[in-house]
Amino acid sequence: MDQMEQDWEAFKKKFNAKAGIDLNYYKRAQMQRRITNLMNRHGHSSYTAFFSQLEKDPKAYKEFVEYITINVTEFFRTPEKFEELEKKVLADLLQRSPKLNIWSAGCSMGAEPYSLSMILADLTPNARHRILATDLDEEVLGKAKEGKFSANEYKNISTHRASKYFTKEGDRYVVVPDIRSRVEFKKHNLLLDKFESGFDLILCRNVVIYFTEEAKDGLYRRFLEALKPGGVLFVGGTEAILNFRDIGYQSYMPFFYQKPF
Repeated sequence: MDQMEQDWEAFKKKFNAKAGIDLNYYKRAQMQRRITNLMNRHGHSSYTAFFSQLEKDPKAYKEFVEYITINVTEFFRTPEKFEELEKKVLADLLQRSPKLNIWSAGCSMGAEPYSLSMILADLTPNARHRILATDLDEEVLGKAKEGKFSANEYKNISTHRASKYFTKEGDRYVVVPDIRSRVEFKKHNLLLDKFESGFDLILCRNVVIYFTEEAKDGLYRRFLEALKPGGVLFVGGTEAILNFRDIGYQSYMPFFYQKPF
């Protein structure tokens, strides 16, 4: 093993011990490129020297974890898919169960679970569904609970929902307390932690972009086990599951996969 390889292996080991994030589950070339770019920007030529700096500087370490976990957030991301979710998927699920159990996995700053919360408040104003929202990054979960968003994150909000579900604080758009109270935020590592079960709907969108094929396959199998029969998995626009039948799903609509009854 050459020096650079030893350096990379030592970095992965130390980072996993500190953050509980195993970089072996991520596509090596993409992840190494991202980390090397950041390392060079900080003026380091070795991964272990870079890690030593991160250990000494809590602010730089937090920023690094956010960078690694790719926290991008936006309400109703890919609006046409959210329209299908509202008009078809949730309508079907609500016919079978008046109270849904939903998981937004890798929820980042919370725009996705809050989008769900608004949809369900419109569809079933008198029902309280469970929306579990999880992420690996505690810092990001803290921001998610506050429910404050920038104009760019807010851009897909309809006029109806803007007036009903948001207030304005300076240049931030704030989700009203009722919608925030319908979401339960929790720290969770998708690759290591146990999954709950009995979900009607799981959303895991734009989360697995840097995962290896093996890690993705294992994750989608665990999601299948976590769904109720007839439950649906909703993935991101670049994350079609090509082997969904081999895993055990049936086709429902593009980017929506159903657990057979």
